[in-house]
Amino acid sequence: MLVLSAGSAHILCGGRVLSIVSPGEIAAITGVGQKRNFAVYALTYLLWPAILSICIYVTALGIAADHAALYFNITYVCLALCLFAVERLLPHEREWLKNDGQMPADLAHTLLNKGFAQVLVVVGVTIGIAELAASKGGGLWPTEWPVVFQVVLGIVIAEVGLYTAHRVAHEWAPLWRFHAVHHSAPRLWFFNTGRFHLVDTVTSILLSQPLLFLAGAPSDIFIWVTSITAFIGMLTHCNVEMRFGPLNYVFNTPAVHRWHHSRNPAEGNSNYGENLMIFDVLLKTFYCPKRRPPTDIGINDPMPTKFLGQVTQPFRKDQSGRPAIRSGIE
Repeated sequence: MLVLSAGSAHILCGGRVLSIVSPGEIAAITGVGQKRNFAVYALTYLLWPAILSICIYVTALGIAADHAALYFNITYVCLALCLFAVERLLPHEREWLKNDGQMPADLAHTLLNKGFAQVLVVVGVTIGIAELAASKGGGLWPTEWPVVFQVVLGIVIAEVGLYTAHRVAHEWAPLWRFHAVHHSAPRLWFFNTGRFHLVDTVTSILLSQPLLFLAGAPSDIFIWVTSITAFIGMLTHCNVEMRFGPLNYVFNTPAVHRWHHSRNPAEGNSNYGENLMIFDVLLKTFYCPKRRPPTDIGINDPMPTKFLGQVTQPFRKDQSGRPAIRSGIE
């Protein structure tokens, strides 16, 4: 059902708001635009799985061609350009399209964190750390499995550490100081995907990657896990109107992650999964009600808008040492 109010239109389904559109888009929903609106509505369900599938396919080509890093970087840049365009054509929140003045800081965080992670992967693959660990571990990894099942297993194992690191960063004051840099973003869009303090990034790596080493995962699985994590991460933060249905209970989708960035502790203390929601569901930290997530996101503590200020802020005395999000979903 379409409800017009104050120069905008609310698309309702079963009493809940599905989307808010501008006057210029109403023609696409009413009258001769009905067919077009159905196509757009269907597209919102197809975008996320289609884009992720393409990224995964190109990653497979890169691994097969023995140029995984090159193919990954090309795919990552193309994904960013694609989301930049789609965010303007089909935004989830038009308010988040406005410049927040923090693009230089977001870019610097991304280059530092993604660069650091890639160096670790490339160096590890080059010197064969994974294979050495596998040989010492007694061959625990099921190399006879199809690659698809090995990748799924790798993602699940890594998710144990990623979930733990993320939840601890919210519930333990010393780590919250660094994780607050990410949550201080006043909007969610593809560009601030990598807005993490380096200490926060290192913590996640230290709690997840060693688990794969202990399991004896080969180098290709490390490449797969890090690549898929990067792709899902950018998709998770994008400002695109998409719908997911039951996928919300399996993957860390934008619909799920937007609740995680809520200022309300009862909403934000949830959805810690990096790629998967299985541990949130099992440990009862999953939260995705059937209503629109808040537009006003961020933290209530001080955070500079410049890169160097954000890097040094966790070490300042005026930075809150308490997690802004307390334990327990109310």
